[in-house]
Amino acid sequence: MSTCGVTSRPSSDETIQWLLEGDPAIRWQALRDLIGAAEGTVERERRKVAREGWGGCLLARQDPEGTWAGGLYSPKWTSTTYTMLLLRDFGLPVTNWQAKRACTLLLERGFQKDGGVNYGWRGGSETCVTGMVLSILSYFEYNDGRVDSLANHLLEEQMSDGGWNCRRRRGASHSSVHTTISVLEGLWHYQRYRARRLQAVQAAQRLGREFLLAHRLFRSHRTGEIIKPIFIRFSFPPRWHYDILRALDYFQSVKAPCDQRLAEAIDIVLGSRGEDGSWPLQNSYKGKTYFELERVEAPSRWNTLRALRVLRWWHRT
Repeated sequence: MSTCGVTSRPSSDETIQWLLEGDPAIRWQALRDLIGAAEGTVERERRKVAREGWGGCLLARQDPEGTWAGGLYSPKWTSTTYTMLLLRDFGLPVTNWQAKRACTLLLERGFQKDGGVNYGWRGGSETCVTGMVLSILSYFEYNDGRVDSLANHLLEEQMSDGGWNCRRRRGASHSSVHTTISVLEGLWHYQRYRARRLQAVQAAQRLGREFLLAHRLFRSHRTGEIIKPIFIRFSFPPRWHYDILRALDYFQSVKAPCDQRLAEAIDIVLGSRGEDGSWPLQNSYKGKTYFELERVEAPSRWNTLRALRVLRWWHRT
């Protein structure tokens, strides 16, 4: 089993070069996270996301009114929420005017009286959706006091076991890993942008991480059995779904302390690496998309990028 600070199969120059031959969304993150390139070099590459490749294609699909596919949360996966999640993951510059316009619509048409977000009905927020939208609004530095309300709502929805569950108001007594990872990502982006109630936001994330750690990211805390096999198969984009690579990428992004309860998940990541040094796309969630990013079972630049930066974080801690 892996231990902190011990490296097996370091990333090769060939793998890094392969990433740099990919879309601008991949290149700028590889330059920043794997090469440590100069800030100016990274930002020049990042600006291409709005003009070229996947990012440029998505921006070109925006409707005249500022939405995608004419909807805020549906149809999946072409609606405004899921398109904006992709643009966030691509690293679209936060000043992009098309993204700002979409942020306005997501907040204006989804904000609920209880301080969260929902689409499709009024009177109550949906925790997963609120987490996702908070991450979008915070990433794009959308300046509106209601963004603070979203964060406060999520703090209030945290459950006694440390996580979150969108079905809490319908009687759920145990947190969901799906909901928890969306909320953790939302609070992390909020912390970076606005930093209101900083100590409370950081404390909530620590408790949320502890919930995941208690499950070793993918095992039942009662029986030790794998909760769902899909949790150890790596998807991109994850949409609203959870898997261990998504969780580990969050842990590395916040520079969380090394914890041996993550070691088994790290070993699964290491064991999923192909002989060519890349990681495959192991799963794709069904639904209409604007275009295919990568093919299932083929080498995946997204999974390779994320796996390499997770492993670099693990071996440095």
